[in-house]
Amino acid sequence: MSSYWGQVQAYVLFGERCSLIFYREKLDKFIHYCAQNSVENVTDVSPDLLRSYMLQMAEVRGNNKGNIHCFYRCVRAFLYWYENEFEPEGWKNPIKKVKPPRQSNVIIEPVGIDTITAMLDTCTENTFIDDRDAAILLSLLDLGTRATEFLDINLENVDASGVVTIIHGKGDKSRVVFLGKKSRKAIRRYLRHRTDQNPALWIARTGSRLTYDGLRMVLRTRAGLANVKTPAPHGFRRQFALTMLRNDVDVFSLQKLLGHTSLAILRRYLAQNNEDTQLAHLKGSPGDHLF
Repeated sequence: MSSYWGQVQAYVLFGERCSLIFYREKLDKFIHYCAQNSVENVTDVSPDLLRSYMLQMAEVRGNNKGNIHCFYRCVRAFLYWYENEFEPEGWKNPIKKVKPPRQSNVIIEPVGIDTITAMLDTCTENTFIDDRDAAILLSLLDLGTRATEFLDINLENVDASGVVTIIHGKGDKSRVVFLGKKSRKAIRRYLRHRTDQNPALWIARTGSRLTYDGLRMVLRTRAGLANVKTPAPHGFRRQFALTMLRNDVDVFSLQKLLGHTSLAILRRYLAQNNEDTQLAHLKGSPGDHLF
């Protein structure tokens, strides 16, 4: 039987279109924990080992409930993949006996519109970097895609009317998303600087495709210049969902744009704050509609 390391590597390569960095980071920690406990093969992983691993992750400073659940999901996905891929005779998947950790009910905050505006205000020069960064900020907000989907977009996936085809979304599913007029204008301004032959829509200063770390650096740099807290790339996706809801886009269309398989996932993006609920009450107050 292949070593545990080899099996994990095969899984990571199999799932690299989904979120290579995400799975590699989480599974590396599990690999390290297994090595500490002299576990070299998947068939040696037990429910007790998984439970003790989750307890250790819970004790790590900085790991909130959401992070802990991510560790669980990655291990679960790997073990189910191993079960389906290798079909080991007589082996029982240990994850089936381990309950997932509880997730936090804390409302997930999106990137504030004021923060995005302040970051855009730092892109004032007619240079490749400034025009590219402005286009990135606007497009992140306008498309509502996952960071990996955003970085995988090629020039051929975008047409003049703003229709963008996501070829390999989560679960290797394709879908169509859209760019507004301001985003399209910003992208055209950025593309005027391009003389390379790279098929990628977003490239680094070196001419290579922009990576996830490169995207984070763009956000960190612009946030530093604007003197605001650095937002996470996923925060733009949350703001997209919230803004669409506030602009009366129906949840089924929004679900399709986000590439979610169920409305249950969408609820975490659309947890409304007091301002939203107050406005909703002002609009539909039963008392005010009595007369």
